[in-house]
Amino acid sequence: MTQLPTVCVIGAGSSGIAAAKALHERGIPFDCFETSDRVGGNWVFGNRNGMSSAYRSLHINTSRKRMEFSDFPMPASYPDFPHHTHIAEYFEAYVDHFGFRDRIAFESGVRHAARGADGSWTIALETGEERRYDALLVANGHHWDPRWPEPAFPGQFDGEQMHAHHYVDSTPFEGKRVVVLGIGNSAMDIAVESSFVARRTFIAARRSAHVIPKYLFGRPVDQIGVNRFTGAIPWALRRRVLKAFYTLGVGRMEDYGLPAPDHQIGEAHPTISSDFLNRLAHGELTYKPNIASLQGDRVRFEDGTVEEVDVIVWCTGYKVTFPFFGPDLISAPDNDLPLFRRVFHPAYDNVFFLGLLQPVGATMPLAEAQGRWIASYLRGEYALPAPDELRADIERERRAMFKRYVASKRHTMQVDFDTYLWQLRREQRAGARRVGAQGFRLPVEPLAVEPLGAEPLGRRPRVPSQELAQGARSSGGEGAP
Repeated sequence: MTQLPTVCVIGAGSSGIAAAKALHERGIPFDCFETSDRVGGNWVFGNRNGMSSAYRSLHINTSRKRMEFSDFPMPASYPDFPHHTHIAEYFEAYVDHFGFRDRIAFESGVRHAARGADGSWTIALETGEERRYDALLVANGHHWDPRWPEPAFPGQFDGEQMHAHHYVDSTPFEGKRVVVLGIGNSAMDIAVESSFVARRTFIAARRSAHVIPKYLFGRPVDQIGVNRFTGAIPWALRRRVLKAFYTLGVGRMEDYGLPAPDHQIGEAHPTISSDFLNRLAHGELTYKPNIASLQGDRVRFEDGTVEEVDVIVWCTGYKVTFPFFGPDLISAPDNDLPLFRRVFHPAYDNVFFLGLLQPVGATMPLAEAQGRWIASYLRGEYALPAPDELRADIERERRAMFKRYVASKRHTMQVDFDTYLWQLRREQRAGARRVGAQGFRLPVEPLAVEPLGAEPLGRRPRVPSQELAQGARSSGGEGAP
């Protein structure tokens, strides 16, 4: 009889529950630790853990058919672009439908994760308990630790300042003069809401953007021309088609009052809004170039203009941080953590990352595919490339990403939704062939250690070794995303 390795999952947001479900259905023993009292992470408005960036009016920017998990469709009663309350309900239903809620320990944050000399992970919880695991799966999200302007703008501002992370609704902006700094999705949503109640609203940014509407030709824009084989089409060809549709359906940014973007469509993370361009064209919003300096109750912009301002909203993104790791173990300076296909760490064979990517599309189906991939690996059904091949693959992926996207801390882990899934399917098949050539083994050896200081949340299953080996030989594409 062969034991499967035990796994600690950090976080029960959308990526964490996708991973937990994959482990659960493949019989891999795990505990999932969540700081809050419910699942859903960033999609829980007012989450008691203080880490959610959701605001009162938030709707998804990708359509529900592109966001839903493959084996659990969102209700047909949901609109094409559901409200955050719909998404939070959907995640609760997902956990209950697949029956692994008892594997999640709520209000049990991970304080520290240390890797021992034998490779096992000792997990210190905020409750004071310690537990030990064979593998660690990190799904703590990357939209919760606000990044303020770096470096800070010169001068001093006497008015109110807030980061987009703390935005709830536009009520505090009523009758005020507001500057929203940024050109991403949150910046546009906040600027639009502000424009309905504020005395004046300015949106300032270093560069312009190609603003993509949610609908084009009467259909959700992310569903146009998409099928199972989209990821196999070269990006250069897909961009030509996208540019033609965009030119026909939207037109030039200059016609709405934005400067011409300094990059081609698809070379920056998409900014999606159906309302922003209308508010701009109606004169309810005013575009400004980047801030040059702060001058008490005024702001000077790089074009030399000066405006009286009461509130600045910094939509300057987030830092990728892992507060439970020691800084010498794993970190992401400047939001950059090189990983094999955004999951496997090149130095440690038993730590995995879920949802640590910025897709042109939705994260949830990608996290689902990642979870299944990890489960196949832990059961010995998938083998990684040789270390030198793995590192070369990481470098190829990074070169292609940095070549395509505008250089910024916003573009350090970009992937294309369809291309990523296509390549993941191919890699999992390749990994199954490597298992066949090398012979079956568990890549993460169970160390037969039990959690320290407390009873385990569940029993560690034993699986006949011949059954595991047979599964590895016959899997091929089984469980492939």
